[in-house]
Amino acid sequence: MTTKKPFFIRSEWDEEARVWVATSEDIPGLATEAETVENLIEKLRGMIPELLEANGISLDQEVPFEVLSRRFESALPQHAEAFNG
Repeated sequence: MTTKKPFFIRSEWDEEARVWVATSEDIPGLATEAETVENLIEKLRGMIPELLEANGISLDQEVPFEVLSRRFESALPQHAEAFNG
């Protein structure tokens, strides 16, 4: 049994557009977005094989991929809300 290293996908939250944006250095041309991480993964399932084949990589089995999602947030301590409210 051969284990193939998964393709790495980075997903970051775009607060202004309110979407998850995915890019990859492993897959040339990959750039897409979706409102949820689940929807993004569904899009990637279709796009990744298409892009790999478009880049001359022939596929004869399923293509493993890993998605790392990042979203930066901030929180105020409860006592700080009294000063800001």
